[in-house]
Amino acid sequence: MKKLQAPRGTNDILPDEQKYWRLFEKTSTSLAETFGYSRIDTPVIEDAKLFVRVVGESTDIVEKETYTFKDRGGDFITLRPEGTAPICRAYIQNGMHNLPQPVRLYYYCPVFRYDRPQAGRYREHHQFGVEVLGDSNSTLDAEVIYLAWKLLNDLGISNLIPLVNSVGDKKCRPNYISELKDYFHSSVVDSCPNCPRRLEENPLRLLDCKEKSCLEVISSAPNSIEYLCGECLEHWESLLIDLKNIGVPYVIDNRLVRGLDYYIRTVFEIVPQDSGSQSTISGGGRYDGLIAQLGGPPTPGIGFGMGIERVLLELKKLNHEIDDTKTTKILIAYTDESSKAVGTTVRSQLHRSKITSVLAPSGRSLKSQLRYASSIKASHAVIIGERELENVTVTIRDLKGSEQKEIPQGNLLSYFGKG
Repeated sequence: MKKLQAPRGTNDILPDEQKYWRLFEKTSTSLAETFGYSRIDTPVIEDAKLFVRVVGESTDIVEKETYTFKDRGGDFITLRPEGTAPICRAYIQNGMHNLPQPVRLYYYCPVFRYDRPQAGRYREHHQFGVEVLGDSNSTLDAEVIYLAWKLLNDLGISNLIPLVNSVGDKKCRPNYISELKDYFHSSVVDSCPNCPRRLEENPLRLLDCKEKSCLEVISSAPNSIEYLCGECLEHWESLLIDLKNIGVPYVIDNRLVRGLDYYIRTVFEIVPQDSGSQSTISGGGRYDGLIAQLGGPPTPGIGFGMGIERVLLELKKLNHEIDDTKTTKILIAYTDESSKAVGTTVRSQLHRSKITSVLAPSGRSLKSQLRYASSIKASHAVIIGERELENVTVTIRDLKGSEQKEIPQGNLLSYFGKG
């Protein structure tokens, strides 16, 4: 029989890995809430039309990457491929436009894309993200970029480059796209197989091509910031001032576009300096027309998504020790069935006082039980044997300092500061 395995592009998060995930969640939650963001959770599945309408029918995500299926009621359902569209749907559905604006939200979610698995990016991967809805000021763009950059620095991942660009809006972008088409029509013959299609369907995505055959042509393409209208140019210049004022280093990347149709004006990514564009850790931008596109009131928005797996890969490169051991973790050891019964009672008392404790496995010698205590990184062993049963006591062994003392059973909780 063939051995069952997790589907390609998915991974089990094993107990030894959990300390990294807990560190990320603790750090990101604390920072987001310090900035005034509130948590939101949306369903893993959404109406497929949400992503066709929002992400764009001609994007690679909708055409090739979504997990879309018909449910038993005949509706087309999509496993969430990105985090922003569901947040916007929830904003409209739950009347959040009636709240004081802007609304600041953060989220954690698994996302699903049928793509070629690569380092830190899988067919099921996990995102942390923030969205700010209800304010179009460039100060919020700077806040969102700063939050992403600061989170990574707070985790100890420095040496990062925030890349920024402006792709204009519906007023000025058509002129830019026209120039882009004129430029690429003379060059696309020597490009990769995908770029001729992009030229017709989504010209901005030409700048995002990573094929070596296209890079030289892309490097000389027109720059979007040279075609910005007055309002977009003012927004762009204000953003750069805001970033400078709050101390965020940045690099203007004229080739930077995001892979989703809904972005306008500000787009950004954060990458390690020693990595290429395939190693983007975080990215986002402004999407002022998105909520109106979904049937809600005209509402500006800005946000980012951060791939947690990629963050943890960078974190592990630093070789920082993460102490995941409980200050007090007790193994209850025993010598026979009678002492085991008392040990079960003792364990319940410890649990009620929120002290981590584990009953030793059955059928092992006391010596073997104490070896097991070491393997699970217990700080103490509570030993119950024949003498302890007679005297109604327990013996406590400090497994770090090797000290041992016998105390009355009733004093156990006070010994650990819980009595």
